[in-house]
Amino acid sequence: MTLTAHIKARIAAQGPMRIDEYMTTCLLHPTMGYYTTRDPFGAAGDFITAPEISQMFGEVLGLCIAQTWLDQGAPTPFTLAELGPGRGTLMADALRACRNVPGFIEAAEITLVEASPTLRAIQTETLAGHRVTFADDLEALPEQPLFLIANEFFDALPIRQFLRDGSGWRERQVGLHDGSLTFGLAPAQAQPALTARLDTTQDGDLIESCAAIAPVMDTIAARIAAHGGVALIVDYGGWQHTGDTLQALRDHQKVPPLGTPGDADLTAHVDFAALAQAGASCAHSALTPQGVFLERLGITQRAQNLATKLTGAALETHIAAHHRLTHPEEMGNLFKVMALYPQGSAPPPGVDP
Repeated sequence: MTLTAHIKARIAAQGPMRIDEYMTTCLLHPTMGYYTTRDPFGAAGDFITAPEISQMFGEVLGLCIAQTWLDQGAPTPFTLAELGPGRGTLMADALRACRNVPGFIEAAEITLVEASPTLRAIQTETLAGHRVTFADDLEALPEQPLFLIANEFFDALPIRQFLRDGSGWRERQVGLHDGSLTFGLAPAQAQPALTARLDTTQDGDLIESCAAIAPVMDTIAARIAAHGGVALIVDYGGWQHTGDTLQALRDHQKVPPLGTPGDADLTAHVDFAALAQAGASCAHSALTPQGVFLERLGITQRAQNLATKLTGAALETHIAAHHRLTHPEEMGNLFKVMALYPQGSAPPPGVDP
């Protein structure tokens, strides 16, 4: 049975699926899910993330973490964690950049929060030579200082979508029409959790919510508030946006979200306001465009140093990678950075306070 057939059979038996249920099934089904059955990253996959574009991305994020660790008194030991670490490329680049920071590598207890067995195997190979612990969720993290990176993690968490109808909301769902998957709307009803959005929306506006944000951010913030540390969150999105942002990517191209369940990545823009609210036990920075953040951390100087060793096509690729990561018309403005840090502490370098 294909995943499409599985979803259709489930809808036929149980009725329409919420968007978050559809996303979870497509991405994490144990035997047919997108992330559980493949390596989707890089040129040979369906999309490419910043760490795969250039080593410079992981290097400057690692040095940002290391400087924050020093600014907070170099606590030992500490948890160095990454959510959704892909192939482990970012963590490998960060650790390489930080190897000359006295005591940092020795004090770091590296933990990767990863659900996919396929990706865990790749991460183990990428980080050979480092002692790495895998965790299914954040609850497994020890009660100690937490220095965490989440790059393009929250955009893959399942969302729900609601269309405002007067003072109520109609939830968008996935159903069947003439044997094909299609979007539809449930009857209007009150949604107490969305009461505050009645002041920021108009009739007919569509909004998205992500219940999975709360437990993740609450756990991260609780560790940092109690023991110190920082969380660097890098993703695309905005502050309490409206509109349909659900998208599917396959072979580096956008495809219909209902077209190929299990064979395309599903993501949605991140609501950073919801992240900040869920992590309210910590201070949070303002949203900083990725390009500005990387430039403040010295990515151009690093690019210039690397360029002295390159010629020809390799140099052209290197220059293009720097442009892609930082230019406003590429990833520079689309992606944002927000940091969580202890109340009363200084924000990490690179972000707007």
